[in-house]
Amino acid sequence: MTSSPPPDLDRLPDAELLKLDHQVCFSLQAASRAFGGVYREALRDLGLTYPQYLAMMVLWEHGPSAVKSIGERLHLDSGTLSPLLKRLESAGLVRRERAPEDERSVTVHLTEAGASLRERALPVPRAILAATGMTVEEVLTLQEVLGRLTTSLGRAG
Repeated sequence: MTSSPPPDLDRLPDAELLKLDHQVCFSLQAASRAFGGVYREALRDLGLTYPQYLAMMVLWEHGPSAVKSIGERLHLDSGTLSPLLKRLESAGLVRRERAPEDERSVTVHLTEAGASLRERALPVPRAILAATGMTVEEVLTLQEVLGRLTTSLGRAG
């Protein structure tokens, strides 16, 4: 499914369209890389990577969760999520259990160590917000705009 370009796209001269600084995807990629560095530093003492931190956040918020549910929430496929969960399990932060009624379904539970890590993670969101140099309102607006962008791109793909 293709959609028509926004009407104001026609206002851009052709010579401007291929300039790197005019590419939204480049700006998003640069911001993502910058966030990655900030998160690496903020998560260092927790011993977590950013994707592991996200998985732990799902478990801290929702409790025991099916692998499929975690993957849907994080927009990760099982090929990416399974090794990540295996590393968390090896670190003693989670345990995975097959559902007795359906051996294909695996539920992830926090261990005591995983649950207690939440307290140590509490400063991370404030550190990230401070690193952005933005107000809470600006960050919320950015999240809303990025959510709309994600939805639009999901429909276009």
